[in-house]
Amino acid sequence: MNAYRPDLADAALTGQVIASHYADPVDRVTASAATLRASGSEDGEPIRELSAGEPFCLLDDTLGWAWGYAGEERRVGYVRSEALTTV
Repeated sequence: MNAYRPDLADAALTGQVIASHYADPVDRVTASAATLRASGSEDGEPIRELSAGEPFCLLDDTLGWAWGYAGEERRVGYVRSEALTTV
């Protein structure tokens, strides 16, 4: 449930996890319904469906996949970049 990978972690986790870099999340919302996945691929295991207008805290956006967390439960995963828009 915490947003961290070896190369990047949520700045709120500084001092709690080890990562190469830390970033402050950027607020986004889903422009359309989307699937939050465990990896940045259409083959990635689905974690949950995101509704249009749902908040998403963006930490990384690379090669068409946005990584961050969504929902009140702060589920961490990947969503297609084009599914997100600015708040």
